[in-house]
Amino acid sequence: MPADPKNLIEPSTDAVARFRLIDPPAGFVDDPYPWYAQLRRDSPVHRLSERSYFLSRYDDVMAAYRDPRTSSDKKAEFTPKFGDSPLLEHHTTSLVFNDPPLHTRVRRLIMGALNQRAIKKMEQGLIQLIDELLDDIEDQNSADMIGDFSARIPIEVIGNLLDMPRDERAPLRGWSLAILSALEPGPEPQVLETGNQAVIDFTDYLSRLVHDRRQTPGDPAVDVLTRLIQGEKDGEKLTEAELLHNCIFLLNAGHETTTNLIGNGLHALISHRDQLERLAAEPALADCAVEELLRFESPLQLNNRLTTEPMTIGETTIPAGTFLTLGIGAANRDPDQFEQPEHLDIGRSPNNHVAFGQGRHACSGMNVARLEGRIAFSALARRFPSIDLSGKPERDPRIRFRGFRRLPVVMN
Repeated sequence: MPADPKNLIEPSTDAVARFRLIDPPAGFVDDPYPWYAQLRRDSPVHRLSERSYFLSRYDDVMAAYRDPRTSSDKKAEFTPKFGDSPLLEHHTTSLVFNDPPLHTRVRRLIMGALNQRAIKKMEQGLIQLIDELLDDIEDQNSADMIGDFSARIPIEVIGNLLDMPRDERAPLRGWSLAILSALEPGPEPQVLETGNQAVIDFTDYLSRLVHDRRQTPGDPAVDVLTRLIQGEKDGEKLTEAELLHNCIFLLNAGHETTTNLIGNGLHALISHRDQLERLAAEPALADCAVEELLRFESPLQLNNRLTTEPMTIGETTIPAGTFLTLGIGAANRDPDQFEQPEHLDIGRSPNNHVAFGQGRHACSGMNVARLEGRIAFSALARRFPSIDLSGKPERDPRIRFRGFRRLPVVMN
């Protein structure tokens, strides 16, 4: 159960002054929110190192997202971190870590493939998938809601979008976790080695899949891979490297957002039983509940930007070439933006959270994630309003991505 905000022991001023993401304080993975709250009060533009700051206020995070003097290009950050490696090639080729014009071109192609018509076509299949997963869980009466449920949904959704054969999907989750774990503030050498091998294995697999799809194209109206291969009507196409790495990006982004949204959200609803009962009684709140669960326990807690010109944030002058870490989880609990931010309210409105980012880099798959969340939470509340924990959940130790490794439940 989460701690009662009234009983939280706030970090000391001295402890906040020493706060570093590369060596987070004890207990931060389990509950970062007292640290975020104290940072907002004592050090809202917090110096992490010579040219690195952590932003914890909503307005400052929004400013960093929207200011044209901040860049998403990660070559300067990732080159010394990853060296000349598959991880460097992947993360500097994918949509999320680039600026225009490459970002604009790739995003237009991906958003064209993930249009509203394509998303609407997935809804019935997604309802069936979630019902089948819950049927299996009901038969057992207990489950790990990460491995048995939330992690399986995005694998099937992205697998279907790319029309991957079902018997070839088993490695996808492992590859995704390995590649994204390398994005943590201070990855160990073994993490980098595993991540590099995952990029190699994933691109090898996708190269074969793309070759076969070129020989036998699918229906571009529903097959995103065929749509990306064919490009736009004006002849705009992805290069082979862009195609492969952005297919990896689609899986990775979809996997982390959905797995953690559903895992975190279910844990929050179980921990706030009145909100679970409210959702069961008022199913029309499902869309609103997804937004509140995204705010309350953001699947992505940290994002980054690089300043390209000097700028002022709050009362701090930030030089060009400074790394900004955007505290999404902190911004989404800022009391200057959200009334009673520590309170879970599935009817909260307005709810202008930053879980999906803002501006031109807003998450390209946000509508897919919202659809997955709405159907999953609606089905869980309808079928298992008495669901409860059957053991202690196991947190994923990463701090950029907030989620669980295991979430044992009993259906009651």
